[in-house]
Amino acid sequence: MSKSKSSNRLVIPEAREAMDKFKMEAANEVGVNLKDGYNGELTSREAGSVGGMMVKKMIESYENGLK
Repeated sequence: MSKSKSSNRLVIPEAREAMDKFKMEAANEVGVNLKDGYNGELTSREAGSVGGMMVKKMIESYENGLK
């Protein structure tokens, strides 16, 4: 069995704190209770809803920047 490394590396490591805050805000909006650190007890649906909200907000931000 091989050890897996996380592929979730940020291009700009200094952005980690901002991304964590962004993730917590998105989780709060969809009603998912995240805690700092490992959240392995989340269902796939909960994790997906957080990621989906993050993508939605990023797209909205990009579109607003085009105006």
